[in-house]
Amino acid sequence: MIDEQKKLETRQLFERCSPMFIALGDAVRHKLLLEIADAGAEGRNVSDLTATTQLSRPAVSHHLKVLKDAGIVKPVKIGTQIFYCLDIKDKIGSIKDLVLSIEEIVNNM
Repeated sequence: MIDEQKKLETRQLFERCSPMFIALGDAVRHKLLLEIADAGAEGRNVSDLTATTQLSRPAVSHHLKVLKDAGIVKPVKIGTQIFYCLDIKDKIGSIKDLVLSIEEIVNNM
């Protein structure tokens, strides 16, 4: 049996990671993330991302909002444009913790 405290901790980790998993569960967002990562610290604006995806500007903006709300990208305003940069470093720790927690449960079965 799984320790009740371990269940609670793992459930909390799932809850913390859930928005990221939902945001990362779409092929269009995979492409956008890779394009943003490729840009480095400078990021990419919606126009650049629209050109690389063949999607409409509103569709790209929707996907960027999902990524932003999940804390995976952050908008940076430069002049009149908004550039999107990766902002996932602090989120990776939560994912690692969840994987370790699941691994511990599986190993104790």
